[in-house]
Amino acid sequence: MTSRSAQDRLRAEQQGRDGEALAAQFLKREGYEILAERARNDAGEIDLIAKKEGIIAFVEVKWRKRAADLDTAIDERRLARVAAAAEIAAYDYAKQGEDIRVDVILLAPGVPPRHITNAWMP
Repeated sequence: MTSRSAQDRLRAEQQGRDGEALAAQFLKREGYEILAERARNDAGEIDLIAKKEGIIAFVEVKWRKRAADLDTAIDERRLARVAAAAEIAAYDYAKQGEDIRVDVILLAPGVPPRHITNAWMP
């Protein structure tokens, strides 16, 4: 039998995957091509890698149950981890001189996605 905390982790994992799928759909509607989902390397994981008009965006996706919680969903430490993973991944995805950036997409029920472009400024 699965413990309560294991069930919570599984539920959170599924919500994260659902949020990433919604974010990918949003980006496609905005004209992005999705290059990768859940890309992993030695520095960490990048939820989505997307391309549009000479830009490769390494995207962190955050889903919250309440829109009020979106303002605290992302912090500098998490952005730094995504940026470190993006720095490694850039060699595989930005092969034609594209600019790179770290974006964030915040999602919650009942509100439109909030897309923060160029969220990481070291």
